[in-house]
Amino acid sequence: MRLIVDVMSGDSEALEAVKGALKAHRELGVDITLVGDEKTVTDALETLSVTPNDSVKVVHAASVVTMEDDYLVVIKSKKDSSMSVGLNLLKAGEGDAFISTGNTGALVAGASLIVRKAKGIKAAAIGAVIPLGAPMLLIDAGANVAPNAETMKQFALMGSIYMENMFGLKSPRVALINNGTEETKGNDLARETYGLLKECPDVNFIGNIEGRDVVNSVCDVLVADGYTGNIILKLVEGFGKFMSKTLKSMFKKNFKTIIGALFLKSEAKALKKSMDYTEYGGAPLLGISAPVIKAHGNSGEKGVFSACRQAKTFVETGIIDEIAALGAKMREEKRGTENE
Repeated sequence: MRLIVDVMSGDSEALEAVKGALKAHRELGVDITLVGDEKTVTDALETLSVTPNDSVKVVHAASVVTMEDDYLVVIKSKKDSSMSVGLNLLKAGEGDAFISTGNTGALVAGASLIVRKAKGIKAAAIGAVIPLGAPMLLIDAGANVAPNAETMKQFALMGSIYMENMFGLKSPRVALINNGTEETKGNDLARETYGLLKECPDVNFIGNIEGRDVVNSVCDVLVADGYTGNIILKLVEGFGKFMSKTLKSMFKKNFKTIIGALFLKSEAKALKKSMDYTEYGGAPLLGISAPVIKAHGNSGEKGVFSACRQAKTFVETGIIDEIAALGAKMREEKRGTENE
């Protein structure tokens, strides 16, 4: 298996991304293609005493998509960027998955227009695992700010496929985020989506949940439009950092709390790990015809390694084939409706 890693687009130095990719090469047994400015990448490899070879390749990319760039630059003015070059390598079959820490909008647009969506899938969605105890997939976490109800239904179906394969959950519980649990609550999109999910036999739909229940493990897949989903994701990430900072400050408050911290060290470490988004590494773009993983923008070595590990499992589970089959089913259902 070969993973293609964009080592230039994130907030961290390229060296950190290279370290993470090389760790994946050593520990996961995958081949790696590092995409970025050739001199920058080879200098990083030299620093780490690694020489490019058949297992660790370097592919030059002349430019970088920045976080401030318009999302369409990846297919227009920056076709020579590390993100665009990497996506085209994936499209050409020169790797099994693509990982990038770069601009989310550009990655979604590039993946959708270069690698292309699975036929029958209306829109690619970001599936982010919420790092609070039991894993819960939030979909969409930022790709589509104004989807329609049919697209939201597809999010639920793709999210179920992902959780079944990645976490071994049988008939994962699917919920819709809303401002109330009643079927009649919410805006037009929420009410229409509720109706579609309620009647969908392939979704274990448990109804609406409110924001306060997001952290209580009441569902396995949480369906949201990309605007709402992204706010939830960033809030949870911020909450995790707040909790970590608060615990650290509390344990260092005085001699008594320092002693207490010694007895709670393993429990505190486990809690911190359960809220650490770098443990999962990144979010898959579900609905794309080949595996694409969006790692956090400030991912260092650990985050990139975790994203590579996630990408490897993603490839091995055959999720792409199941989503392709879902898309084909959606197309057939649409044809049947049109012919009635």
